[in-house]
Amino acid sequence: MMRPTVVYVHGLWLTGQESLWLRRRLANDFGFDDHVFRYGSISSPMDSVVSELQHVVQKLAPQTLHLVGHSLGGLVIYRFLERFPQQPPGRVVFLGTPALGSRAAVSAARARWVASLMGRCIGEEILVARERRWVSERPLGIIAGSQPLGLGRFFAHFDDASDGTVLVGETRLPGATDHLTLPVSHMGMLLSSRVARATGTFLRDGRFALA
Repeated sequence: MMRPTVVYVHGLWLTGQESLWLRRRLANDFGFDDHVFRYGSISSPMDSVVSELQHVVQKLAPQTLHLVGHSLGGLVIYRFLERFPQQPPGRVVFLGTPALGSRAAVSAARARWVASLMGRCIGEEILVARERRWVSERPLGIIAGSQPLGLGRFFAHFDDASDGTVLVGETRLPGATDHLTLPVSHMGMLLSSRVARATGTFLRDGRFALA
């Protein structure tokens, strides 16, 4: 019997290597077959990115497809399932994804040189006002961080709880199945055993247990 497949989608400026510890936990503790989807987070438009992801998924030909997206990676998954909804059964977890926008990104983009470094996907998905709601039949679990250590605090003043880059409130996508806030930072969540356990539990059961 094939092991359930997990495809991890990284965020801005990253490569997927930063998720090694998380993916090892998902593979060793939950028996998932883990893969990384790498894409040009700066150079590629979102339409091209989701087309590439569809090609990767078709090559994998999984019986069960789970998707995990960190930060911008969650928005890639959102657009992927919007455009290619007919996928093998499975669940989705967003990690620190600014589904409702990013105050830090908007503030940072006021400097033209910073905006150019953010690339096309951020420009299309975050710097333009969008109303989003999770309408996929796939269960979606969202993990947000409340430890404010990240680059975002240098560009925006956070009055509410954040992971240092994304506000907890910016992660609360309407229509999601479950939401969990843990005391981790935006990048630190990828090294957190609690985040790994919560992610694996949701992919397996469709709900977060106490993490």
